Amino acid sequence: MAAFDWRTHFSPFLDYLNNSDQTAWAEVLTDQLVRRFEDNPHGDMARWQAALEALPTNLPTKVDLTSSAVTVTTDQPLGEQNAESLELGLRGLMPWRKGPFNFFGTHVDTEWRSDWKWDRVAPHLADLNERTILDVGCGSGYHCWRMAGAGARQVVGIDPGLLFMFQFLAVKGYLGESAVDLLPIRMEDLPENLEHFDTTFSMGVLYHRRSPIDHLLDLKGTLRRGGELVLETLIVDGPEGFSLVPEDRYGQMRNVWFLPSCPTLIRWLERAGFKNARVVDVSDTTTEEQRKTDWMRFNSLADFLDPNDPTKTVEGYPGPKRATIIAEKP
Repeated sequence: MAAFDWRTHFSPFLDYLNNSDQTAWAEVLTDQLVRRFEDNPHGDMARWQAALEALPTNLPTKVDLTSSAVTVTTDQPLGEQNAESLELGLRGLMPWRKGPFNFFGTHVDTEWRSDWKWDRVAPHLADLNERTILDVGCGSGYHCWRMAGAGARQVVGIDPGLLFMFQFLAVKGYLGESAVDLLPIRMEDLPENLEHFDTTFSMGVLYHRRSPIDHLLDLKGTLRRGGELVLETLIVDGPEGFSLVPEDRYGQMRNVWFLPSCPTLIRWLERAGFKNARVVDVSDTTTEEQRKTDWMRFNSLADFLDPNDPTKTVEGYPGPKRATIIAEKP
């Protein structure tokens, strides 16, 4: 099996950057991709590529990006051989954390019901039609596909997890050319002050940042003037100025640094230079929304809560509550 041909895969996106007055970003990204795929390739890449290549491709297919599950369908019978290849390929890309997806009738029941988050956020967004969108920490790209289904002109997801990229490619392989791309890079790998996107999403990222206001400034730098930030993060109840800083872990996660109150988060956004920041949703995260499934068999939220008081984490902190805030760049 040949190595993953990243140059062919990313060539259309690099062309898009060069045609969008982003040649400097194209040069930086090319160097990053060389380091990622040639200088320091991941040890599981061959296995993930084999799983991807096992997925049936000899069927006329169509993709539905507007349903709760991103869905690949065909009008022809799948057949025993294709069914076996489908199972082999999808299982080879486990664990599936963000979704759900449906491939030819096989429902990939992901750890997260990411469609629930989308349903909470979508009614409050500016019209995404013809917008250029960045999704920071996009995971497998589930929300990227939903953004495309809402009419976005170009969607760029970034997440350093290479397994997520191969899960994303499992869908993209059935679309042919599409204006949706996932780059296996970190936020800090983006050039500063791109000012390229109409909407930037950062969902489930802020609490992993040691310097949350710096993250907000970085997000602002990705936006054009008048662009919209959609920020979703863990929060706690409390007055302005209050923020929980876990002693060590929060919900068994080591890399959780700040859980602000909503008034504190609004103040952070104002200090970062955003305007019209407003909370559009606050929801408790439940074990129905995040849970262990046959497609993600490791520990999940139920294992991270106090068994005697599920309103608290195992460390004794308030259980997970998430807020979505929308703000604009002046």
